[in-house]
Amino acid sequence: MTKLIFDCDPGVDDAVALFLAFASPQDLEILAITTAAGNVAANLTARNAAIIRQIAGREDVPIHAGAQRPLVRPPVGAGDFHGESGLGTLPVFEPTKGAAKGHAANVIVDLVMAHAPGEVTIAATGALTNLALAMRLEPAITARLGPIAIMGGARREGGNITASAEFNIYADPHAADVVFTSGARCVVFGLDVTHQVRADPARTAAIAAIKTPAAQASANLLEFSNALERDIVGGTGAPIHDPCVIAWLLAPQLFTLRPCDLKVETASPLTLGHTAVEFRLADPSAATVQWATGADADGVFALLNERLAR
Repeated sequence: MTKLIFDCDPGVDDAVALFLAFASPQDLEILAITTAAGNVAANLTARNAAIIRQIAGREDVPIHAGAQRPLVRPPVGAGDFHGESGLGTLPVFEPTKGAAKGHAANVIVDLVMAHAPGEVTIAATGALTNLALAMRLEPAITARLGPIAIMGGARREGGNITASAEFNIYADPHAADVVFTSGARCVVFGLDVTHQVRADPARTAAIAAIKTPAAQASANLLEFSNALERDIVGGTGAPIHDPCVIAWLLAPQLFTLRPCDLKVETASPLTLGHTAVEFRLADPSAATVQWATGADADGVFALLNERLAR
């Protein structure tokens, strides 16, 4: 049983990742969902997390809102890819239970310090602002954390918000720099691997055929992403970025990882948010960052279908 803090900015693909996590109580003890500004504004990400929680029937999991803007740079958003609400065409409503008291960064510190070293894992599928703030508030958490599974960055694939930057890192590159230089153990799922896991029509139809509320909502979200993929990119299946993080926690054998050195560009106006991923290491065993290079896409979707059917 993995004790998990899920830090996110829902967001269409964050929402599918949340459904996968909520549907896996035998594997994941979700200590808290923490949210920040990212794909949409902070008030919407907290509300969206509560909507997904209610659809999943998991009001036992607390949600804590956090950072309303990046550490240094001006805020950016991705409403064009997630819709005005952040949840595409999924019907939104005022959830019966909202966010709990306590800033996300403080909650991360308190939970990590209250557990044994290495016991708390973090899944991070948005800008890393909350985690960077927590590390600054209490530097001791870095050595006490279990692995931090992060969706962010790109190497071979280039960027999806600029020519060289992936959105989550671009949204707060200074926070990403804090996390990646902290010495914490990070497992990073960038576009190189998430672009291998695509919700093609057959995979989306298989999820739509599952009649649970979580599966029906997930199919709606994936169909929204697929429509954008067709209209903007010309592809037939949108990549499901954030669910890869949760899939790795549940079934790590589905992914191939390589040790690396990872640095984030924080100064250049041209390449802000670029992730420089270096595999040529003098001592790979000393690396604190693992970069995902391959995924079993059929395995990821089989896992998603099996869990959403519960």
